[in-house]
Amino acid sequence: MNVLLDHLPQFREGFLGTLSITAASAALALVLGIVIAGFRVSPIPPLRAFGTAWVTLLRNTPLTLLFLIAFFVIPQIFFPGTSPFVLAMGALGCYTSSFVCEAVRSGINTVPLGQAEAARSLGMTFFQTLRLIVLPQATRSVIPPMSSIFIALTKNSAIAGAFSNTELFNVSKLLSDKGFAIGWIFLWIALCYLVITFAISGLFRLLESRLEVAR
Repeated sequence: MNVLLDHLPQFREGFLGTLSITAASAALALVLGIVIAGFRVSPIPPLRAFGTAWVTLLRNTPLTLLFLIAFFVIPQIFFPGTSPFVLAMGALGCYTSSFVCEAVRSGINTVPLGQAEAARSLGMTFFQTLRLIVLPQATRSVIPPMSSIFIALTKNSAIAGAFSNTELFNVSKLLSDKGFAIGWIFLWIALCYLVITFAISGLFRLLESRLEVAR
């Protein structure tokens, strides 16, 4: 208990760091995932090919390798001086977007084809049909798998601690290096992760119940 009380500011800073990088990466993954899912079901072959390549490449690449590319290749070639937070958010967001894309695409496939055909017969474009007719109905099917994806994202954010970002894993490493009992450190870190993942799970359960009432 003493290790928590004596280093409460460090734990608080690590908790807020994990929360910040998880929220920013989730927002990026959500936007990219929906856009790429639109590409995957698009009638335009180059867009479908781009979406397929995005998902195949990112989903099958180890996340640690993406972090190494983000921190040691991207700043050297494209964006020198980019902050560690932005680089970590980019690696986590792009990696998670491939899973979000597949969850959204599976949700789109649950919408009857006749709905899209009726919208197109009324003169709507493909993207109008997707945005106004298909995606709102697909949302109900997408929410349960999305909860698991964002919980996994929270745990994956621990890798950012090894790349100059202040988050919970980084705090545990700093305290263990100072000789504090590793068991108690891991216990408090695990409790902090549980608070975040339970909050995500509760938020998605609330969304799911709200949409069930509206169905």
